[in-house]
Amino acid sequence: MSTGFALTPAVRMGLSISVATGLYGISFGALAVAAGLHVWQALALSALMFTGGSQFAFIGVIAGGGAGSAAVGAATLLGVRNAVYGMQMNRLLQPRGWRKWLAAHLTIDESAATASGQLDAAEQQRGFWTAGVGVFVLWNAFTLCGALLGDALGDPRQWGLDGAAVAAFLGLLWPRLQQREPVALAVLCGVVTALAVPLLPPGLPILLAALVGATWGWWRSARLQQDGRAA
Repeated sequence: MSTGFALTPAVRMGLSISVATGLYGISFGALAVAAGLHVWQALALSALMFTGGSQFAFIGVIAGGGAGSAAVGAATLLGVRNAVYGMQMNRLLQPRGWRKWLAAHLTIDESAATASGQLDAAEQQRGFWTAGVGVFVLWNAFTLCGALLGDALGDPRQWGLDGAAVAAFLGLLWPRLQQREPVALAVLCGVVTALAVPLLPPGLPILLAALVGATWGWWRSARLQQDGRAA
């Protein structure tokens, strides 16, 4: 079965998602240098970390004066979801050799969603690789544009960029809050963070909120298993 890159529905979906997501790289690049990172550091984050939510969380902690360890911790907790996607994509696509390593790096929300939305095996392959490679190329290209633009703006407080990392992260999060449980969890974590900000050093409140989210997930999973056994 051919897995060529003809302009199939999966390829068109992957390309459109690549453009829409890649444009967020401008915001990340500008906000990264506004948070105090060098242009090359912003580029390294996009090339090596390559997961938008984690990247915005990282620079959000740095911009707030948090320690590097707290920034890494927050980014890592948000990136755990990619490991779950990775197991799903490995089972779905069954990559071999060097493609397995490349697929692991390109497994993000967009590539996983594009592949999972296809019924045909060849289309799943096309959707994953189109979205994964497309987002990677455009995200990194626009990160460079944003970093150079942000570097030229000077003092981030003059333009309000010192608080924009949080707004950008919320922009990525908001479309995912489509059911009552995620909304309730987001509200709870927000309240915990707000209460912890005056009491804890910068960077730690978001880790506390992540711990609350993880506890919620563990409790819900345990409850579902218990209900399943009872049935």
